[in-house]
Amino acid sequence: MRTGSQAGRIRRPSRRSVLKGIAAGTAFVACAPYAVGQQSQRVVVIGGGFAGASCARALRAFAPDVAITLVERGRRFTACPFSNAVIAGLRALDQQQFGYDALSREGIEIVHRAAIGVDPQARQVRLDDGAILEYARLVVTPGIDLRFDAIPGYDESATEAMPHAWKAGDQTALLRRQLEAMEDGGVVVMSVPANPFRCPPGPYERASLIAHYLKTSKPRSKLIVLDAKDAFSKQRLFEAAWKELYAGLLEWVPLSFGGQVTEIDVASQTLVTEFGSHRADVANVVPPQRAGAIAEAAGVADRTGWCPIDPATFESRLQPNIHVLGDAAIAGAMPKSAFAANSQAKVCAAAIAQLLRGEAPAAQKLVNTCYSLIAPDYGISIAGVYYPKDGMLADVEGAGGASPQDVPLSFRQDEARHAESWFGTITAEVFG
Repeated sequence: MRTGSQAGRIRRPSRRSVLKGIAAGTAFVACAPYAVGQQSQRVVVIGGGFAGASCARALRAFAPDVAITLVERGRRFTACPFSNAVIAGLRALDQQQFGYDALSREGIEIVHRAAIGVDPQARQVRLDDGAILEYARLVVTPGIDLRFDAIPGYDESATEAMPHAWKAGDQTALLRRQLEAMEDGGVVVMSVPANPFRCPPGPYERASLIAHYLKTSKPRSKLIVLDAKDAFSKQRLFEAAWKELYAGLLEWVPLSFGGQVTEIDVASQTLVTEFGSHRADVANVVPPQRAGAIAEAAGVADRTGWCPIDPATFESRLQPNIHVLGDAAIAGAMPKSAFAANSQAKVCAAAIAQLLRGEAPAAQKLVNTCYSLIAPDYGISIAGVYYPKDGMLADVEGAGGASPQDVPLSFRQDEARHAESWFGTITAEVFG
C-alpha cells in the first residue's frame, strides 16, 4: 500500500466514501542502533501511544538514514479505544495491551525511561535517570493529564473510590469491578467535562455500554450522565439509540438542566450540581484535562494548557524544532482521537523528513473517523477530512459526515464490525 496521508479509502454500506488519504501501512527499513551523543540527523519521539509510535514508524519509512529514538516509560501500551467495552464486560483488558518489539526490529531505539525535561535551545531531552538525549527534531506526544484542581473535592486520591478510567489500565479494571460489585437496583452516575477533552464521543459510548451491562445484568439499576455542556458529538444518533435501547435506564442531564458538577463529596459518593445533588453507588468522574506534563516542561503548552501548532507540520508555535501530536495539540476542527493521532503522525513524519533534507513540507489533508458502540452489535460513526487554513486545521466542506439516521439494524451491526476491524488494523499498523 502507498505510504503517506493519502492512500486508501474507507467504505461503508450504502454510503459514498469521502475519506481519501489514509496511510494503511508502510514498508520499514532498519537503521543503526542509538548511541547517546550529538547527532545532527537524530529525531527523538517522546511518548509511545498512537501518535508517538505511529510517527516513529512512519519516519523510519520516509527517512531510512535518520536515527530515531522513542522514549516511553512503559513496556506495554494500554489502548483507550475499545476500553469502554472492557468496562462493560465485553472485552478483556489484555486485549488492549501492546508492546514495542516491532518498532525495535525496525531499528527504532526504544528507551524505557520517563522524559522529565527539555532544553529547546540546546536541543536536549533529559531522562529520569539523568541521561541526556540530543536531537535535530523532537516530537512530543504528551497525551493528557487530568486536572484534579478543577472540581472541588475530587483529587487524585479520590480516583480510588470514584475512578475516572480516562487513562486506560488500572482505572479501567477498577470501574469494571465496581459495576460488577454493585447490587441490582443501584445508581451509576457519570460526570462529563466541558470541551476540550480526549475523545469527544467517548463518554457517550461509555454511557451506552454501561447501560447495556445494566440492562442485561442488573435491569433494576439506573445510569445518570451529568454533562457540563448542552451538545456533544453524534448527539442525535446517541439519543435515538438510547431511546430505542435504554429508555428509562439512561438519563442524560445537560448543562442547562443542572448537568455541571460543581463539587464532589467522596465519602458519601455524592456529586453536587447547581440544581441539586446525586448520590451514586458507582461514580465515574471524568475531570477536565490538559496536555501531559512534558508539554509544559518543553515549553510547548500555552495558557490554555494545550499546545498550539503549525497545522501543516505540527511544529510548535512556541518552540522551534519541536513537533506536538495527538491529544495535546490544538488541532482546530480535528478532534482528539486515536485515529486523528495516527493521521497527524504520518503527516508530521513526512514533514520532518522533508525539513531534515532542507525541503519545504507540502501541506496535506488529514482524515479522522470516530466509531462508537451503543451495544455490542450496534455501532455509529462520524468522519471528517481536514486541511490547513488560516493557521488552523479546518473541515473540508462536504467531506465526511455521520452515520445516517434512519437505517436498518443490519447497518448498525455492520458499523460495529467496522469498528472492531478498524481497531485491529490500526493497532497492527502502529504496534506490529
